[in-house]
Amino acid sequence: MIRVLLVDDQSLVRAGFRMILKAERDIEVAGEAADGAEALAQVETLAPDVVLMDIRMPEVDGIEATRRITTAFPATRVIVLTTFDLDEYVVEALRAGASGFLLKDAKEQELVAAIRVAAESGGSLFAPSVTRRLVERFVAPGAAPPDDALDDLTAREREVLCLVARGLSNAEIATQLVVSEHTTKTHVASVLQKLGLRNRVQAVVLAYETGLVRAGEPR
Repeated sequence: MIRVLLVDDQSLVRAGFRMILKAERDIEVAGEAADGAEALAQVETLAPDVVLMDIRMPEVDGIEATRRITTAFPATRVIVLTTFDLDEYVVEALRAGASGFLLKDAKEQELVAAIRVAAESGGSLFAPSVTRRLVERFVAPGAAPPDDALDDLTAREREVLCLVARGLSNAEIATQLVVSEHTTKTHVASVLQKLGLRNRVQAVVLAYETGLVRAGEPR
């Protein structure tokens, strides 16, 4: 059973999500919270697998709550909820450790699928094309020289990081590099470990921020 915590300052929004999830046999709503401070307390008490986190809330907002949750409770995945497709706050949430984001008007099956992906595999919760578009919109291309942290990566790992940042899936990377998908997953895991990142979304942001990949470059 996948345990979910709903965090939103609007009770009607929480009620809507609860109604959707109630129909799923493998998902249960473990609790609700109306702001980030309450969410932190609930995570500590309930230990949910996934948190659906609104961004704009009073007191402790969703970004700060996400940062605290992913730091103190790394096993809990956070899915950021936003009203806008390209909300400027989403990038900050990804930096804070969120696994991805969904629009509040997402289709029911998309919400359910996202929760399952987060709980079962820890994967990103939106398509690679959306990741690339999001980063290109909010991260200034070439804003900083390559970070020294990238020096720890091998040439192949840098190549893999570039392809991840351009929105390719593991299967697509494997095809382009003529290696197995298992080998690709190993390279991605090594990149995350060396760079001290929680997920591949943070790797995408870092690649753009350091200038390793620039917005508008072809795949």
